[in-house]
Amino acid sequence: MAKVTLLAHTPNPEATVAAAAKLCYSPSTIESIQEGLTPEKTAAFVEMLSEIGHESPIEHVSFTFGVEEISRACSHQLVRHRLASYSQKSQRYVSEDSFEYIIPPEVEAIPEAKAEFIRQMEAIDAGYKNLAEILTKKHTESFLAAGLDEKEAVKKAKKKAFEDARFLLPNACETKIVVTMNARSLMNFFRHRCCNRAQWEIKDVADQMLALVLEVAPNLFKNAGPSCVSGGCPEGGMTCGRIKEVREEYKKLKGN
Repeated sequence: MAKVTLLAHTPNPEATVAAAAKLCYSPSTIESIQEGLTPEKTAAFVEMLSEIGHESPIEHVSFTFGVEEISRACSHQLVRHRLASYSQKSQRYVSEDSFEYIIPPEVEAIPEAKAEFIRQMEAIDAGYKNLAEILTKKHTESFLAAGLDEKEAVKKAKKKAFEDARFLLPNACETKIVVTMNARSLMNFFRHRCCNRAQWEIKDVADQMLALVLEVAPNLFKNAGPSCVSGGCPEGGMTCGRIKEVREEYKKLKGN
C-alpha cells in the first residue's frame, strides 16, 4: 500500500474558490469580494459551481502531496496527468544499490509466485551493483586521466555509472514523488483513477488523495470520485458492473 501525505494546500481553499466564483456573478470589487462569505454561503457557492459545471474557479486552489512506497510502473501512470507538477527521486543521482521494490498483491498471495518474484529482484539487484561497479571503475580512470583529483573523479564516475546502470532496473523499483495539482485537475484525476478499472496501485493512491482533500475541502470535493459517482459509467462494455456498490463505497468515504 502506498503512503500518501498532504504536504500543503491553498489556505482556506473553499473560501478562495467561492470568492473567485462570486466575482463572476456580482459587481463586487476585489477589495470587497470576500465580504459576507460565511461558511454557509461559501458552501452554497461551491455547490452551485458543481451543479452548473462551472469549473474554472476551482483552478485557483492547489494541493501538494508526497507519495512514497509506489512502483515506477505507478509513477509512470501518475505523470500522464499533464496538468500537474512533479518532483521524483532521480535514478541518475541516487544509487539504487539494494533497491526497494513493490510486490503486486496477486503475486504476494501465491507463495511460489512471490518466491520467483523475489529471486528475480535479487538477480537484478546483483546485476545493477556489478554493472555500476564496472562502469564506475572505467569512468574513474578516465576522469583521473583528464586531471581530476581522486575524490572528484570518483564522485563524477559514480553519477555517470548510475545513468547507465539504471537501465537494468524493473518497473517494480520503489520510488517517491511530490505531486501538485489544482482542484480541477484533481477532479479529473479522481474520475479516471478512482475507477475500479484503474490499475490497483494508482487507485490506492487516488483514494488516499481523495480522503485527504475531503478533510480540508469537503464541499469542494463532495461529488469527486470515479465517473459513476456523479453520472453514468463511461467504460461501456468494459464496465465493472458495480455502480451501486461503488457509489455506496464513496458515500462512506465522504461520511454520507
